[in-house]
Amino acid sequence: MKKIIALLATALFAASVYAGEFADISPKDVLAAATAKSAVIIDANGPDSYKAGHVPGALSFAAIQKNLAASLPADKNALIIAYCGNPQCGAYLRAAKAAQKLGYTNIKHMSAGIAGWNDAKLPTEPGQ
Repeated sequence: MKKIIALLATALFAASVYAGEFADISPKDVLAAATAKSAVIIDANGPDSYKAGHVPGALSFAAIQKNLAASLPADKNALIIAYCGNPQCGAYLRAAKAAQKLGYTNIKHMSAGIAGWNDAKLPTEPGQ
């Protein structure tokens, strides 16, 4: 029994370390930020997914990654939200870590991704 508890504790710790790198933000809160234009939202999905539909106002990481600094505000405390496909998708990390490397400190992850956004029947806009 002690081995099972130790194994579960180790698995829980590992999951919390991975999941806790960037704070989660709900689709509802992302919608509020998008509506208020109070955050920079970065879609880390591929160009085809971005074109099919993304969070309103979201920037395509594929399009801005080479010159990310030019797409982000001067205020390093500005809210940056990154997302990708779904809770199992890790592509958002590239965008979040790139912003972090530039000195941004208020980075959040919409773990539901565009799949959760669509499941919640929230509005999307097509990309170019």
